[in-house]
Amino acid sequence: MGASIPMQKDYIYIYHNFGTLIWPSCSNPFACLVLHYREGIEYDSQNPLRVFNVHPFMMFFGFIFLIGLAILSHQTVPGSHETRKIIHLTLHFIAIILGIVGLCAVFKFYDMVNWEDVTSLHSWIGIGTFCLVGLQWLMGLGFMLQGSAQSRSTMAPWHVAAGRALFFMAICAALTGLMEKYTMIKLVTHHRESHLINFTGLAILLFGVFVDMSVGLPRYA
Repeated sequence: MGASIPMQKDYIYIYHNFGTLIWPSCSNPFACLVLHYREGIEYDSQNPLRVFNVHPFMMFFGFIFLIGLAILSHQTVPGSHETRKIIHLTLHFIAIILGIVGLCAVFKFYDMVNWEDVTSLHSWIGIGTFCLVGLQWLMGLGFMLQGSAQSRSTMAPWHVAAGRALFFMAICAALTGLMEKYTMIKLVTHHRESHLINFTGLAILLFGVFVDMSVGLPRYA
């Protein structure tokens, strides 16, 4: 039993540093896609593509990344358990706000180009995940901060399991979104851009795996 504590700390240290390497692998090719190949981003632009690009930017840099940080905060943030809970809830709240901006951007894009919205698998997974994350946050706010010790103890395993599942649903939404965009712009000969999309998708998936491992494996250390 005595050896498990330092081993757990070693796991957390490894995951934290691995995440530091994974995140640039996600963000750099994604930023290149949006800024170099896809017109840039601007919510109030008259160019529909610039408006649309607000959506993946906010959902990736804001929603997925911050939720990943929120999950990691229970393992990596120093201080009391109450401090970690507040940081966890705050990061989720910021992620939800940025997610709302991202959703508003994509609905604005569809209005600008007169396309029917919420028809793809990506949109169904994405909106469903976003709504469930909001519900998860409200339940966490109620039970984790204001509930009794018994209710918190009962809900904690369910909260953790649901959070891990929702995070991978968000990853799934991101990957289906990349594939949907790939299909829409019909990348056949643009090998550099198609390779960037593939690499970004793999990096996002690895980021999700890393975050989930940081929650799961230390429990068995």
